[in-house]
Amino acid sequence: MKSVFIAIGLLFFIEGILYAIFPVAMKKMLSNLKDMSEQKLRSGGLFFALTGFIIIYYIKRFY
Repeated sequence: MKSVFIAIGLLFFIEGILYAIFPVAMKKMLSNLKDMSEQKLRSGGLFFALTGFIIIYYIKRFY
């Protein structure tokens, strides 16, 4: 359970840093997301979820 909270904290930290360092680029990116189709968003979300799962799996398995 501790690892889940660490992962969520890391997610918030990384996203917060991106907004703090690149606010204009983040606004532009969010604006572009609004115009993107649901299918592209779904595919991108699935890709990142699977990539994250694979990374976590290998870290847990081999380290």
